[in-house]
Parts: sequence; C-alpha cells; structure tokens
Amino acid sequence: MDSNTQWIDVQGEDGTFQAYLALPRGGSGPGIVLIQEIFGVNAHIRSVAEQYAADGYVVLAPDLFWRQGAHIELGYDDADWQKAAQLKQKTDTGKAVADVAATVQVLRERIGADQKVMSIGYCFGGLLSYLTAANGTVDAAVAYYGGGIQNQLDRADAVTIPLLLHFGGKDQHIPQDAVKSIAEKFGDRDNVELHIYPDAEHGFNCSHRSTYHQRAAAEARGHTLLFLSENQEARQ
Repeated sequence: MDSNTQWIDVQGEDGTFQAYLALPRGGSGPGIVLIQEIFGVNAHIRSVAEQYAADGYVVLAPDLFWRQGAHIELGYDDADWQKAAQLKQKTDTGKAVADVAATVQVLRERIGADQKVMSIGYCFGGLLSYLTAANGTVDAAVAYYGGGIQNQLDRADAVTIPLLLHFGGKDQHIPQDAVKSIAEKFGDRDNVELHIYPDAEHGFNCSHRSTYHQRAAAEARGHTLLFLSENQEARQ
C-alpha cells in the first residue's frame, strides 16, 4: 500500500506511550485515531491503519496496553484469547479514554488545526470510540461491535458529533437485546447512524479471525468510508 509507517511517542497523563502512525502517499490529510481490539496493536490493526492511510488519511493507533507492557500484540487462538481477556480486565477504561484523547491531540498537532480528526474503534476500541465521541474529543466517530456501549447509554445525550455504529446480527458477545436498546436510544437522532449485518458474528471485520465475514466487512467499510468522507471537510 502507498503508506509510510512508524511508531511515535505520545505524552499521556501517566507517562509516554507509543502509537503506530501510517501516512498516506501525500503525507497529509484528515486524521483517524484507530482504536485497537483487546488483542493490542497487532498485525491486523496495523494493516487496517495502512488501509485507511492508502485511502488518504493520517492514521494513528495508540498502544493502549502500554501500562502492562509495550507493544503487546496477540493472535486469536485460545491461549491468546485468555491473555487478551486478562489485559482488558486490568485496563482502566477511563485511563484508556484519556490515552485516546492524548493521541487525538498529537494527531491534531501533526495534521494542522484546519483538518478534522475522527476515531474508529473495534470491540473494546468501539466502546472507547463511543466514549470519545461523548466527550467531544473528535469530530466524528465510528464504533465496530463496541462491547459495553449498552451499559454507557447515560452518555448518549452527550454525543453531539456524527456517530456511526456497526453490529453483527449473530454476535455472541453483544446480546441482540443490547443492540436493540442502543438502536432505540439513538433511533430519532439525526447525527447517529446504525447498521446491523444479519449474518455477521463478533469481529466480522477481522480477516485474521474465524468470524471474518467478507460481505459484512465490505459493506461496513463502504458505509465507513462514505461516513468519513461526508464528515471530513476542513474545519472553519
């Protein structure tokens, strides 16, 4: 892909951590903070960052497990699933949201004040993208199968920026009743768009996982690219 990549430092509230930077061919453009699953900034997340960089975005993916070890990256076998669950359990959600905010600030400084920054998160990162939207830290946000959003609907009224939500109709980790409650909460909101992919399971966007669903991933990516395009016009 036509992108340049490197790890860069981000100064957070609790210390310095790193984030994976992927630059488009031209070196500049709107920004995306890409928020990891519970498996770290692994090969899949880095490939997604590079994919969006190839689409013209400056992408920065923070290493949110840095307090437990730098550059932790896991696969998807049973042993790594157990490690990932332990990492997630030990991660303070509030501190992770603060790390995302620090990453947004670094990205804004890199691309310039006139460019917008949007967030895209997956699984745990989907929840963080939603909370980042509620905090007004970014200009638009996307959440793929964000586990736990249903438990944070008291923040829904704070979401005033454009928000795009993706869920799988056969997700074994996010109950359909939870998706229904989210859909009902945002049902009459012009700034919120929600898509359910009937045959898709949790993690349907990840081609490295057995739950990868090519059609759902393609449809969701199409919706996401259109959403980003509609919301990336330069700030005034």
